[in-house]
Formats: sequence, C-alpha cells, structure tokens
Amino acid sequence: MQVWNGLGEVPGDLGRCVVTLGNFDGVHRGHRAVLGQLVAEATARGESSVAVTFDPHPVAVLFPDRAPLAITSLDQRLTLMASTGLDAVLVIEFTTQFAHLTPEEFVSQVFVDALHASTVIVGEDTRFGWRNSGNVDTLRELGVSDGFEVVTLADLGEGQRWSSTMARNQLTEGDVEAVAAVLGRPHQVCGIVVHGDHRGRALGFPTANLGEQIEGLVPADGVYAGWLTRSELPKDAGDRTLPAAVSIGTNPTFDGTQRRVEAYVLDRTDLDLYGERVCYELVRRLRPTLRYEGIEPLVRQMSQDVAQCREILRTVVAG
Repeated sequence: MQVWNGLGEVPGDLGRCVVTLGNFDGVHRGHRAVLGQLVAEATARGESSVAVTFDPHPVAVLFPDRAPLAITSLDQRLTLMASTGLDAVLVIEFTTQFAHLTPEEFVSQVFVDALHASTVIVGEDTRFGWRNSGNVDTLRELGVSDGFEVVTLADLGEGQRWSSTMARNQLTEGDVEAVAAVLGRPHQVCGIVVHGDHRGRALGFPTANLGEQIEGLVPADGVYAGWLTRSELPKDAGDRTLPAAVSIGTNPTFDGTQRRVEAYVLDRTDLDLYGERVCYELVRRLRPTLRYEGIEPLVRQMSQDVAQCREILRTVVAG
C-alpha cells in the first residue's frame, strides 16, 4: 500500500480512483466494511482504491480541550488499513487553514484534482468542509457537476453502531473483551522496552516496561491476560509471540506515582527485551490495580494472576 503524505505526493499520472474519507481511528469493523467495499468496487472497475484520512484528528486542532484520545497511532492505523487491501492512503495534515476549505473547495482539490475520483464511498453521516457544512447531499450535488458517483453505506453494528467513540469508552473502562468485538481483533499497545525499578525480577516476576512513548490507547488500570509480541523478530520465530500477564498502573503497593505499562512473560526469566519494540495484545482484564499490605500478599496475588492468565490464554489458543 502506498502512503501519500499530503496532496503534493499524489502522483500526477494517477488514473481514476474509488475513494473514501474518514479518520479511521481504531480501524474498527465498521471502518473495515467501508474499506472492504471500496477495494471490491475499485477492483471491479479496474481502478485504484484510495482512502483519505487526517492527522492529527480535526478535533485536536479545532477544539484541543475536547480532543478524543487516539485508539491507534498513525502508524498503527496505516498498518491496519493496509491489511484491507487498499492501494493507497492519502494522509492530509489537518490544520486551521485546511479546516477553512469550503465543501466545494475540499471536493475540488482532493477528490477531483488530486485523486480523479470516479466513485466516492462514505457513511450516511459523513460531514466535511468548513464547520462540517458539507454532507452526503452536498457530495451528491458536487458529484453530478464533477463527474463522480456517490455510494453511501448504512451504519453497521451488533445491537448498536460500531464506532470509535464506543471503542474508546470501552477501553477507558478496561473492557478489552467488548472492544475486541468492535475492533474485530484484540486491542494493542506498543512501545520500546526500558528499564524500570527491577522489583519484578526480585519478586520472581521480571517484567518488560514500556517507555513513555506508547502507541495505542492505554486502557484502565488493572491486570490483563494477553500476548507479548516481539515485532522486530521474523513472524515465524518461536519467541515472537509469548503469553503474558500485563499490568497497568502506578504500583500502589510501593507508593508509585508514575503510571506504567509492563508485562511478565509467563514462566520466562531468561528474556532480555531492553531496547526492543514490543506490542501487548490485551485479551481479558482480570482485576483492577490494588494496594497490598506487604510483599507476601502481593506475590500471592501475582501467582494467582499468572495462573489465571495461563488458563485464559490456553482457552484462547484451544478455541
């Protein structure tokens, strides 16, 4: 999949395209349905499939105090979008200047002049242009004059509409099982392993701590069953994906104040992961983060956590 960072990177000789538009934060099942139809339509027409997205999120620019937490980083978003079979993604830097484009200017500059759209596929609630003044009816009117067809897709969901807001709320509550049903996969947080306080090794549970630059929305504090993936290793490497107990919180038993994301790889004390980029795939939340009165009750609880993680992950593999 090609990635064009701005209109200036779109090839001048690009042919006709089937295009869609959105933030695609989380690339949830609703997003994937739109992208899947986009790819199918483009393939049937013998044209390119292109998704237009923004970075940063428009709300973060226009109303910073109301900016939503990002479920995925831009890199994660692009990787997930690539998995749908898209030919290209156009990433537009969202600025206050760009926000002032009228719907007509946006369509002319992006869909017509740059991407030569033959078809634009969008959700029924799509808004665009200055103050979100453009909607699907606007798009259809412009399509008639500019020579492209507009296809709208109804909202999708099981019981309620799949949305980035739904997924975001579930993550802030720690409900990673529910969010997996919305995303169509377990949620991941990724980062570089750094040195921590080294307490885990002394307790018999050495952990891999993520540094401050974490990709993916960190869910509510607690202990989670999950998988640690060493993304720098080949996909067929034996130690690439390992069962883990993931802890998120401030280590209140030790009066910690800094929120940390760390993982203990089950039954492994031989791993040296410092400096590696790893991802934690969160399967189920076991419990909230608690304060224990001393080391012994903490270690007993950690042993129970590990046993529970082992059983949960064994069931996942068997299922």
